Amino acid sequence: MKNVYEVLRQKEMELTRLEREVEALRLVAPLLSEEKEMNSELGKSALPTAVNGPQQPIRIPSPPVVPQAQPVRAAGWDDSAKRWP
Repeated sequence: MKNVYEVLRQKEMELTRLEREVEALRLVAPLLSEEKEMNSELGKSALPTAVNGPQQPIRIPSPPVVPQAQPVRAAGWDDSAKRWP
């Protein structure tokens, strides 16, 4: 059986990771919509694509990898736990 506090800590870490991902998506979404608008305007231009040249995709750096921390327990938690024979 898994330790309840260990499972809780894992879920909290997963929640934190998902919150960071959602925040990153909120930052990127307007940029992507602006890029889409710019591409549609470029497609309407009278110049051929050979003059404009190939466009490089925008690269967004990935967030740094944070090592997983060991679960933190309150002082004396193990001492106050009931022990079964």
